[in-house]
Amino acid sequence: MIETGNDGRTWLLTGRTSSYALRLTDADELLHLHWGPRITPADVAELATIPLPGERGFESRLDGHEEYPVEGGPRFAEPALIVRSETVRGTEWTFGDAVVDGDELRLGFRDDLAGLSLVLHYRLREGHDVLERWTDLTHTGRDGTLEVLRADSATWSLPLRDSWRLSQLHGRWGAESVLVRSAVTYGGKTIGSRRGHTGHQHLPWVALDPEGSATEEHGEVFSCALAWSGSWRIATRQLPGGRVQITGGCGHDDTGLVLLGPGDTFTTPVFAGVWSAEGFGGASAAWHRWQLEHVVPRADQDRPVLYNSWEATGFDVGEAQQRALAERAAAIGAELFVVDDGWFGTRTSDRSGLGDWTPNPDRFPDGLAPLATAVHELGMRFGIWVEPEMVNPDSDLYRRHPEWVQHVPGRVPAQFRNQLVLNLAREDVASYVEDQVHRLLESAPIDYVKWDFNRCFTDPGWPGEPYPQRLWVDHVRALYGILDRLRAAHPEVAFEACSGGGGRVDLGILSRTDQVWTSDNTDPADRLAIQYGFSQLHPARVMAAWVTDSPNHQMNGRVSSLRFRFVSAMAGVLGVGGHLTRWSEEDLAEARRWIDLYKSVRPVVQRGRLYRIGQPDGPGVSAVQYVLGDETVVLAFLRSQRFGEEPAPLRLRGLDPGATYVCRDSGREHRGAVLAHHGLRTGLRGDLDAAVFRLRRARTD
Repeated sequence: MIETGNDGRTWLLTGRTSSYALRLTDADELLHLHWGPRITPADVAELATIPLPGERGFESRLDGHEEYPVEGGPRFAEPALIVRSETVRGTEWTFGDAVVDGDELRLGFRDDLAGLSLVLHYRLREGHDVLERWTDLTHTGRDGTLEVLRADSATWSLPLRDSWRLSQLHGRWGAESVLVRSAVTYGGKTIGSRRGHTGHQHLPWVALDPEGSATEEHGEVFSCALAWSGSWRIATRQLPGGRVQITGGCGHDDTGLVLLGPGDTFTTPVFAGVWSAEGFGGASAAWHRWQLEHVVPRADQDRPVLYNSWEATGFDVGEAQQRALAERAAAIGAELFVVDDGWFGTRTSDRSGLGDWTPNPDRFPDGLAPLATAVHELGMRFGIWVEPEMVNPDSDLYRRHPEWVQHVPGRVPAQFRNQLVLNLAREDVASYVEDQVHRLLESAPIDYVKWDFNRCFTDPGWPGEPYPQRLWVDHVRALYGILDRLRAAHPEVAFEACSGGGGRVDLGILSRTDQVWTSDNTDPADRLAIQYGFSQLHPARVMAAWVTDSPNHQMNGRVSSLRFRFVSAMAGVLGVGGHLTRWSEEDLAEARRWIDLYKSVRPVVQRGRLYRIGQPDGPGVSAVQYVLGDETVVLAFLRSQRFGEEPAPLRLRGLDPGATYVCRDSGREHRGAVLAHHGLRTGLRGDLDAAVFRLRRARTD
């Protein structure tokens, strides 16, 4: 709901449990008033009467209060916008108009000297607390160009508190989404990526809680996330007066995003925010509900159990061997069979073939259709791995078009994994990539595409382009356009975003893909921490998780039971990636039982309300609990038992205290109040033990 004040210069946006308010001064300064619990127009009217602090010493009265601080004028806070022309740098705004269109508020401003208009967008969907914000910049002049050095999507202003704690997700390849918390101090803390993609190092998300007082279930949490799959930056800054602001958007520095000619418009990605009074768990629940209803395609459909052949075959891919794996995958209950790297061109290692997206004639003499058909006859869907944004120097494509890669003239291009990055910002390159994937999808009955991206930008040059800086933005927008058109042309095909694991996980890519590959690290113990961090923002419905072989050869050689591996992977979209032809009959039979169990709880896991219980690397038992209607699923984990002591019971969340719950496995009845206060005994013991509990509400007193 959006309400406008009587004077037409205050606005109140109200969601399920929260409100957001702002006002325009007589000098056309747009000021932030409120972000927090629901308030009324009368409350906004009072807030609007509170004057800004007077200028003291060298400080600005606007800093920490402006809704979208820019470069220029009496302000020194982190600017969200930096623009220059041949004669003007900085901006000075005059208010234009305010438009309320359903659940969206648009506030328009102009700078006639610079020849620039600015539109701030706010959208708060009914029944949600996630406020979506983005910005349009338009060159309104008749000639010349405007260089946009920095254009953040939004600035979020926090209420004045004694102190703040910052939560973020950091990591590296194989250790993504690790949650870390630290005190906010005076000055700035900036996270981001200058790699051309979202990056393994940080997810574009932050959360702040005043005085560091929030818990998983209680306390205020202010959280923001950026919907962008390229280079980005989120800066959290405590100003000299104590106020804290968060600004974020695409681009990793201020060296330039785009040039605007007369009539051109630049639209930033969405930078969304949510306030919760129910702790970090409440904030996560708000994010999850919003993504499942308004971001993730087909989120109401359960994702199938996947088998991927990579760890079984590597680059040694052939039709007969893939059929044998498919038969074993079908026998244990897999619903989707995916052929990974090595099926195309001259791809016998990572040194050649990228860019030549036709089946290797020796390995697949009749193309992919016979294998895909055989997989379908086994009752499974068929998927394929691609990496269309990359090329090997040893490929037919590179030999034909060496100019298509990102490169700086006169420099030797750097290679990672023996590959270079295609310049997708070029229309001819983007058209070629789209056509190649389109032809592939028409050549065989393919149901699923695993879209990989296995190296960062290192040579972002564009010979012949007068403004090569735009490559950073245009590459991502070209990718989005390709995915959008491919999905429209092949609506039955599902897409997974992968980037060497978790290197491209963000709200932007999730609006165009059905799931993401969380990490190349499939060690089940490591995965508990990765999945814990991932769940701070994203729902289980998009989190791909595999069961692979033990010892874990990819990361650490750790030995773990099939039981622990399966329960760990059941916390998201279950997949299997082990070498099934080497599994014993006992292992295959056990795998079938776990997959059957997962299918029975899948709707609850993929669409239920998530509760995190305990720390995945802490002492005792930790768990993830999912509640959907009358059904509750608990996945419990014990890393290590100490001194032979029985771990404390799990105190469950989200249950009706006046209801009776029946364990679907043991038949035992439990009272909701008892489960919440005294807990559920898990029976876990030893090292790396795990269990699944299925509860159903039977009756309510």
